[in-house]
Amino acid sequence: MTHRLLTHLRHVDLAVPDYDKQLDFYSGIWGLTKVEEDSGVSFLAAEGSPERYVVRLRKAEEKRLDLVSYGAASAADVDTLAEQLLAGGVQLISQPGKVDTPGGGYGFRFFDVDGRTIEVSADVEARQHRKIEEKESIPVKLSHVVLNSPDLDRTKDWYETHLGFRLSDTLESPYVGKVMHFMRISNQHHTMAIASGPHTSLHHISFEMRGIDEYMRGSGRLLRAGVRKLWGPGRHMAGNNTFTYFFDPHGNTVEYTTEMEELDEDTWHPHVFDFSQPEVTDQWGTANPMNEMLAKESFNDPDRGVFVAPPV
Repeated sequence: MTHRLLTHLRHVDLAVPDYDKQLDFYSGIWGLTKVEEDSGVSFLAAEGSPERYVVRLRKAEEKRLDLVSYGAASAADVDTLAEQLLAGGVQLISQPGKVDTPGGGYGFRFFDVDGRTIEVSADVEARQHRKIEEKESIPVKLSHVVLNSPDLDRTKDWYETHLGFRLSDTLESPYVGKVMHFMRISNQHHTMAIASGPHTSLHHISFEMRGIDEYMRGSGRLLRAGVRKLWGPGRHMAGNNTFTYFFDPHGNTVEYTTEMEELDEDTWHPHVFDFSQPEVTDQWGTANPMNEMLAKESFNDPDRGVFVAPPV
């Protein structure tokens, strides 16, 4: 790949059995805005983001990650990527063409090395958004997604080779080996990370808040409402971003974050951080200690993959 064809993360799509409960959570206490809904499918936007939606929910008998969607700068880049993927032996789900979801656009879908559905699109109509005000503790935008993989290096290599991701940093433990690779498609430290897990699944979805105060106010709102917290508040070393992780009603982990590190890509060299050191996981020392039990809770339910997400 001669140049990077992906520009940013657009949305993450989830399927859930208890659709109403999930929709109430994301459009209520979590702070997203429902912009469209039809026959058990809803589209939720972040008020500070020009993306038409950042989460799509679908009612289904089986909980799963339907797809992860990325943006491209132009229809020509979408076509170029499709050609490169085909030449590299990647299985396409659809050929580049009209996208039949809110905002439209031009794109296609394909399977990654773990069987997840990935979408890339361009020319999506922007949503009218607004500046998030001081003390307004709702997500500004989608920050990043983290995926569990049973073969950490294979998945990292695939995303580098086929989609132009670059490695920012790695977490490693002297007891269990490599734990996580942080991957980027811009100067943002990571748009995606790959976590070591026993099966293919969603690790967590992260949402950017306006600032530290809004991040803490949002975290406190969820705690007061009795939403189960997994980990936080704290500040990671890799990425230097804040974190508080919660469970949504179906056990998916979702994160409030802010202040993600921006890199000088021309001079940056990946670090290998020792995950067993407490200051690596939380520089502040305010989060509950990371332990094996917490790590296992982030494995989520196995996702069987190889599922062609419907176009609506």
